[in-house]
Amino acid sequence: MAEVPSEEGGKRRRRTVAAGSAKPTSRVRMSAAQRREQLISIGRQIFAERGFDATSIEEVAARAKVSKPVVYEHFGGKEGLYAVVVDREVRSLLDRITTALTAGHPRELLEQAALALLGYIEEETSGFRVLVRESPALSATGNFSSVMNDVAHQVEHILGAEFSSRGYDPKLAELYAQALVGMVALTGRWWLEVRKPRKETVAAHLVNLSWNGLSHLEAKPGLITVRGR
Repeated sequence: MAEVPSEEGGKRRRRTVAAGSAKPTSRVRMSAAQRREQLISIGRQIFAERGFDATSIEEVAARAKVSKPVVYEHFGGKEGLYAVVVDREVRSLLDRITTALTAGHPRELLEQAALALLGYIEEETSGFRVLVRESPALSATGNFSSVMNDVAHQVEHILGAEFSSRGYDPKLAELYAQALVGMVALTGRWWLEVRKPRKETVAAHLVNLSWNGLSHLEAKPGLITVRGR
């Protein structure tokens, strides 16, 4: 019981109030699945801001307003949380690019791939920052380079068929795929910061450079600087 002051007939009196009558502040408890999603979202943001090395479990827990053991319970540590975040971003990016590749003409496929990557950068900026930042030293997969390799393998199949139909060596499709994807990826990292011009214009110029270059390939190119030696 608690006593509170009251006034009756000009005199101050004290009346008792039941301790349980005050309305307690209720806090909605998250399910394990909801808590896991919250921690992944927070981890994604911090990894994007700071990179792997500068991110701490303490900060993840503090932002989520939970204790550190809760984070360890779900992911086993920072490496586990990072692996989940990166895996989701890798799948998200690859799904976008795979879904975008619907055209039949190779030039349209290049346009679709470039727009898919730039669209991911524009709409999932934090996720892209996670991928392009440094990854743990012992991590052989899941970084930006490995993701781009996966994309290049898809482009390689497209180029291989096109090379065969034009009389070029299809074995060189892998080299050209790496070159094309690398060009788009590095341009995307630059565009991430400047955001000018608009993504459609960036994609158009990338395709202009790559397609017009591909359409005038020499069957057996050589280097001018070494021809006279």
